[in-house]
Amino acid sequence: MSQPNSDDRPLAGIAAMLVAVVLFATMDALIKLASAEYSTVQIVFFRSAVAFGPILVYLVRTGGIAQIRTRRLGGHAYRAVIGLIAMASFFYAFSELPLADVVAIGFAAPIMMTALAIPMLGERVGWRRWSAILVGFVGVIVMVKPEGEIALGTWLALLGTVCYALAMISIRQLSRTESAGAIVFYFGVFGVAVSGALLPFFWQMPDAKGWAILIAVGVLGGIAQIFMTRAFSLAPISVVSPFDYTAILWATLLGWWFWQDFPDWTTFTGAAIVVASGLYILRREAALAAERVQR
Repeated sequence: MSQPNSDDRPLAGIAAMLVAVVLFATMDALIKLASAEYSTVQIVFFRSAVAFGPILVYLVRTGGIAQIRTRRLGGHAYRAVIGLIAMASFFYAFSELPLADVVAIGFAAPIMMTALAIPMLGERVGWRRWSAILVGFVGVIVMVKPEGEIALGTWLALLGTVCYALAMISIRQLSRTESAGAIVFYFGVFGVAVSGALLPFFWQMPDAKGWAILIAVGVLGGIAQIFMTRAFSLAPISVVSPFDYTAILWATLLGWWFWQDFPDWTTFTGAAIVVASGLYILRREAALAAERVQR
């Protein structure tokens, strides 16, 4: 967990995170629109390929192409596969569920990441964070509503959340030796390669509106990724991460505006539990990191 230093710009970091959240929420809404006409594979391809433009511009302006040198291509491949499964799962879930429901379930990723870091990274988690993890999973259960048949979209949103948590853990492992630019670059490369290889089996020629939506998905995704990366470079994680939860507001607004979808009380209740648990875990990790620095 990063700590404050003299170069931090908290307000700028928060602003960058808020911009990233708005862009990602808009991208998710466009993905839901596109999923009515185009396959998940085709949407993933455009998300990966078009996003390369903004990402390459960012790489050139922040240190040049030299920063993508790596000796851990296998690690990048694993991160990309897990990340692509998460992306495809969420994209398909958007076609099946209200936008806010998918976003709310995805809020469980930090909780799952904390739980998975124990066996995968050998991290020690005390009773306070274990309690928050268990409470967070109660929130997930409330949102999923397991008393009836669970929809395919819900299962895929859960799969996407688990894979996203695994991807974040792999990024944590890669970041010990790899630059942020390299991690973003190789995810894009593998994303284009995998979805491009599958694309001929799922291709459907877009009309003018389809081209505009699919290209916008990639552009918004690439720019949002840059803003989020910038947010974490401007301020500590503990400062900017809580603002990621504002996504539920935009998802609810966009879902209501385009599809007249409005989450029921169980979604809001479960999301509130998950957000509270995630914020507590974030606060606890920041406090432990500060203790380690002081020793």
